[in-house]
Amino acid sequence: MNPIFAGLQTSIFEEMSALARQHSAINLGQGFPDDPGPEDVRRKAAEAVVEGWNQYPPMMGLPELRAAIARHYKAHQNLDIDANTEVMVTSGATEAIAGALLATVSPGDEVVLFEPAYDAYLPLVKRAGGIPKFVKLAPPDWRFDAASLRAAIGPRTRAVLFNNPLNPAGCLYDAADLTLLADALAGTEAVVISDEVWEHVIFDGQRHVSVLAVPGLRERSVKIGSAGKIFNLTGWKVGFVVAAPAVMKVLAKAHQYITFTTPPNLQTAVAYGLDKPAAHFDAMRKDLQDRRDHLQRGLTQAGFSVLPSAGTYFLNVDLGPLGLTDDAAFCRRMVAEAGVAAIPVSAFYADASQRSVVRFCFAKTFDTLDAAIGRIAKSAATLLHA
Repeated sequence: MNPIFAGLQTSIFEEMSALARQHSAINLGQGFPDDPGPEDVRRKAAEAVVEGWNQYPPMMGLPELRAAIARHYKAHQNLDIDANTEVMVTSGATEAIAGALLATVSPGDEVVLFEPAYDAYLPLVKRAGGIPKFVKLAPPDWRFDAASLRAAIGPRTRAVLFNNPLNPAGCLYDAADLTLLADALAGTEAVVISDEVWEHVIFDGQRHVSVLAVPGLRERSVKIGSAGKIFNLTGWKVGFVVAAPAVMKVLAKAHQYITFTTPPNLQTAVAYGLDKPAAHFDAMRKDLQDRRDHLQRGLTQAGFSVLPSAGTYFLNVDLGPLGLTDDAAFCRRMVAEAGVAAIPVSAFYADASQRSVVRFCFAKTFDTLDAAIGRIAKSAATLLHA
């Protein structure tokens, strides 16, 4: 067996979900909403599978979806994108990330990762033969600076894998941050693989800035989006890839030999959804922000130090001020004693060096959040002072 995958331990996500089932716990560890998603978009998919084409669609994606992606990013991010030469549809963002790494990285190349990092990144980098170089971020603001970028980026850097907003930290990087990255990459041939799946899940009136909007990054960047996150339909696995034509030619070859295509009925529905008016996306953000604020109030009243969340489905608490320094042990205790499952953020570091932060998913019904808050509050005295 391939040692990269054979040597992986059971993930903390599997462990916490199993413990949640064992203890009949409320699971705020898994990152998906518990509502069915927009009905009109779902109905469009149902209509398309019954009345439409169900054989292989074009490898690059349905023309109507590629055109809708270009229109959507022009409307929401003021990006000028050629739908014919710069857009590709994949079977989810993870496939897009895997394909981008396989297309750009050769054995021995260095790949820069920002920690905490989504758990799929590191195994995929290693499978592509890349050597990981880490920029370590820390609470409460999870920022990087020019010095930390210079320390990680060198002559062997082939790719930078970047996530904005950042899961699990919930922080958002702006144009100034992206300019720092562009400056650090000047003079190199590195490609930026920018995981922007949370681009619409941003709060407090803030707006997402894509790498494609930043001078010095446009021609070297791969922008990756996700219909699953945009429409809260995480099971659909429809991803978007946008890149300059010279980069896209190689990305397409990797995609051809991974999944080749994506279900056409889902593509039809996503094309419809991307053309929905701005008010739809504003309402989605407002609803998720209300849930974020609700959970934040409950956790604060229970005695937790809650960190800011500018985006994603996640809210983090820092146990450090309470003298607790083992987030994984805390999560195991919380699921057993309080009946609520969360995820230790140490699982998002290769060496688990940051061990005081716990991630909760707030993309749940208010009844579910209230039940979880009640259980945590009831057990807070023992949980927070053990």
